[in-house]
Amino acid sequence: MSLSARRVTLPAITPIVLQKRVIKVYSEDETSRALEVPSDITARDVCQLLILKNHYIDDHSWTLFEHLPHIGLERTIEDHELVIEVLSNWGMEEENKLYFRKNYAKYEFFKNPMYFFPEHMVSFATETNGEISPTQILQMFLSSSTYPEIHGFLHAKEQGKKSWKKIYFLLRRSGLYFSTKGTSKEPRHLQFFSEFGNSDIYVSLAGKKKHGAPTNYGFCFKPNKAGGPRDLKMLCAEEEQSRTCWVTAIRLLKYGMQLYQNYMHPYQGRSGCSSQSISPMRSISENSLVAMDFSGQKSRVIENPTEALSVAVEEGLAWRKKGCLRLGTHGSPTASSQSSATNMAIHRSQPWFHHKISRDEAQRLIIQQGLVDGVFLVRDSQSNPKTFVLSMSHGQKIKHFQIIPVEDDGEMFHTLDDGHTRFTDLIQLVEFYQLNKGVLPCKLKHYCARIAL
Repeated sequence: MSLSARRVTLPAITPIVLQKRVIKVYSEDETSRALEVPSDITARDVCQLLILKNHYIDDHSWTLFEHLPHIGLERTIEDHELVIEVLSNWGMEEENKLYFRKNYAKYEFFKNPMYFFPEHMVSFATETNGEISPTQILQMFLSSSTYPEIHGFLHAKEQGKKSWKKIYFLLRRSGLYFSTKGTSKEPRHLQFFSEFGNSDIYVSLAGKKKHGAPTNYGFCFKPNKAGGPRDLKMLCAEEEQSRTCWVTAIRLLKYGMQLYQNYMHPYQGRSGCSSQSISPMRSISENSLVAMDFSGQKSRVIENPTEALSVAVEEGLAWRKKGCLRLGTHGSPTASSQSSATNMAIHRSQPWFHHKISRDEAQRLIIQQGLVDGVFLVRDSQSNPKTFVLSMSHGQKIKHFQIIPVEDDGEMFHTLDDGHTRFTDLIQLVEFYQLNKGVLPCKLKHYCARIAL
């Protein structure tokens, strides 16, 4: 029989269809959005979907958080993690939530490692020649052959008890250890506390209230699989910088180069998303816009960058004045007093303005979105009803500056420096300090905003 006459029966090839699930994601104002997603979708892909659906600008700071209210814990879900796997570890009766918000500090340690690894907390297993820079420390974390040791005192919650004990801890690639004898690092004095492979690192949101922690800077190890509060290994640092150092080092030891790849290639998702198909970046035409001058009989291209910037600022101020006029007139000419009042209220529609929130709430919002230099918000002052407060982050600390109103020739202005620099409204003030450091410790860079889904 010829080969052409033979019949061969092949098995039917069925396409692989990924099972879809519906997940619910919450924003800070507790609005939510349901998404139908494939089972292999990553946290980064979920963020991309929400960015596109809500027309947000993608600055790579959008983050998915796992929130566990019954035990007061929260963690960043890493960009590469599978969201359905995270949900599969939740108990049936737990009211856990996924939150979507900005986290400017997510990869800040790659940009400014000097803020994350204080000298007094870092040592090395082997002898080193000369000083080791924070950048070299970071490279050691990503290396499989060498590693730095993070050490220091932490408060640890004793298993099955309500009491906390201050103990000397040592973080190595193999896990977290504590010393049974003071600050000794001898092997016979080190006792194993926790590993990273089957646990996730969480930050405590209400450690003092829920767990009787001695400070507000708590974090803990929680097993991947569902478990009760007894399975938690609770720790507490003396200050935010210390907690940030421990948590960052544990993330680096747990995920290593994967974190660096997430930082360098934010669009490499598991579910086939690519930068070409989903990145809401500016188009070529928008990036190639040029400044034009139409004031004369003939239009001309403004080639001088300084002149172009000056024209842009003037145009912006002109539009703002027109906007103030529209807000205040309602069809009638606006008196100077009405215009001044409008200038004093124009900021209320801005995303960085948070009206009547407390100092503690302002600090909570800034910490939530990352203690990165220049994260800020503006709010009403609680102590003085006629003033405002600029709350901002610098050097992993939150600072508050009072914005004082000053009157000159019947017009009201805002100032941060006792009247040396004056602004007709808060928008001008914020825009100025976004471009100039002035009396502030750094420029304003990222505003805290409550977004709705």
